[in-house]
Amino acid sequence: MLLAAVTVAACAQEVPRGEIVDNVKCASDSSQTYAIYLPKNYSKDRQWKLILAFDPRGRGRAPVEQYKDAAEKYGYIVAGSNNARNGPPEISLEAAGVMGSDIVHFYSINMKRVYTAGLSGGARIAMKVAMDSNEMAGVIASSAGFPPGERSSDLSFAVFGTAGTEDFNYLEMRQLDQTLNSPHRVVVFEGGHTWLPPELAVQAVEWMEVQAMKAGREPRDEKLIDRVFAARSAEAAAQKTELGTWDAAGAMVRDFDGLRDVSKFSAQVEALQAKKSVLDALNQSHDNDHFEAQLESELHDLQEGLEDGGEARTASLSQLKDRLTKLAAQAAGPTDTPERRMARRLLGGIYVDSRAVPDQEYQKFVDGLRAATQK
Repeated sequence: MLLAAVTVAACAQEVPRGEIVDNVKCASDSSQTYAIYLPKNYSKDRQWKLILAFDPRGRGRAPVEQYKDAAEKYGYIVAGSNNARNGPPEISLEAAGVMGSDIVHFYSINMKRVYTAGLSGGARIAMKVAMDSNEMAGVIASSAGFPPGERSSDLSFAVFGTAGTEDFNYLEMRQLDQTLNSPHRVVVFEGGHTWLPPELAVQAVEWMEVQAMKAGREPRDEKLIDRVFAARSAEAAAQKTELGTWDAAGAMVRDFDGLRDVSKFSAQVEALQAKKSVLDALNQSHDNDHFEAQLESELHDLQEGLEDGGEARTASLSQLKDRLTKLAAQAAGPTDTPERRMARRLLGGIYVDSRAVPDQEYQKFVDGLRAATQK
């Protein structure tokens, strides 16, 4: 349904080039609307790449704002659904289908270069649409990965994932990076549970351009490959730790093998992974992730314990108050440390999860904690 062009009698709404239009009505269903950005030089004389984007709160303009610079630079149309949002996935999937069909019908689209993008629950919709269609070129997933109950280590499309350093789904995105064997890249930026910043959106689209060339979806553009390769090489050289250098060099090998000479980076990976200091840093990173995941699981279990009633509920509430108070103090620390970031991630998850916990005393406590930490 997403990629099939629908036959409609209505004429396309005239959309100005180089501007975000917030409320385009779908011809087949006027209750479905989307925000859209057409590059300044858009015309039907050529085919254009497409990003279909999904915000968890149905704010179609939000992703279009983040991607419009990348869309202008690399010749993409970008559209964000105003109907898809957190909630029953059927509603969002229907919105994705109607929006996609409308755009394919009215605009000149390169069907080999259609992408989805999303934030949080919207990222799960973006991934679901791509997994179901089997025709997407890629997914740019911010702050969430697979839809519930679905996992795969090998996908038919490329994945560029992002997470903030204080994002409560940070661990999930790290696990996505470790799970996937098919082409992918995950980048962590300074921030929280939010859309990737515009400059990172440009990098994500550049990465997709390179992957399209590797996959034969696009002719090779040697100048573009040179430019991206040079920028990524400089980024790898600027890493401040051995572990960071090892990771960046490995990404260079995966992303540019077959396009450029990556022997220098291969040798770097081999030399670094033989060093005890790098192995120790890797083990410490894994231990930190495991510790955070364990804390997250324990907090989740305590929240479930609130539903038991009686003494069990009282004990769970007491433990939650104690642990969350300590996390709040850690999160309010004056120095940006790994511990502070972890505390902020865990609290961010609690603030979201607590909305579904039917315990008024607990919700009041969490609301007070949130207000205090956001001063």
